[in-house]
Amino acid sequence: MALNTVFAFLGDLGTGEIMIIMLVILLLFGAKRIPDLARGLGKGIREFKDATKEIKTEVENSIKEDPKAK
Repeated sequence: MALNTVFAFLGDLGTGEIMIIMLVILLLFGAKRIPDLARGLGKGIREFKDATKEIKTEVENSIKEDPKAK
């Protein structure tokens, strides 16, 4: 089975499909756990952005300090 046929449905997601996916998520996790899942996802994204920003500033500072970089 080709990989493009497995993920072929991703290109045509409509309102109906999104509603079905949300209903399945609601049934699997329950209404009480969904805010916790969203909060955890938000914290993970924030930590990733902070780490990315920290690495970027470290690289920029090392370029500024290195006279041979010119």
